Amino acid sequence: VQLQAFGGGLVQAGGSLRLSCAASGSIFRINAMGWYRQAPGKERELVARITRGVGTNYADSAKDRFTISTDNAMKTVYLQMNSLKPEDTAVYYCYADVTRQALLRRAYHWGQGTLVTVSS
Repeated sequence: VQLQAFGGGLVQAGGSLRLSCAASGSIFRINAMGWYRQAPGKERELVARITRGVGTNYADSAKDRFTISTDNAMKTVYLQMNSLKPEDTAVYYCYADVTRQALLRRAYHWGQGTLVTVSS
């Protein structure tokens, strides 16, 4: 299973970016997808996730500014980020909770990370 993330970059405070992450490989079902981020010197933290049949969760820092969504097949996850702040600067990692076709084993898989830099 591979996750490929796109969409990071440099943006001014108040601007917007849209991240996307596509899953591919031997996938039986994706149970959840989401985004974490890690700022320099800080621990990785959950930004948002979407769980099949359940719904969405957001970090307090992301509520009302970020929106997570997926395509109909739940193979691609998006993170629309609006009203960006300098403190949103971080490497953003997508993940997927995947049940694989082989033996229906379940595991987390991670994308390669994409850098978001918000200038003041």
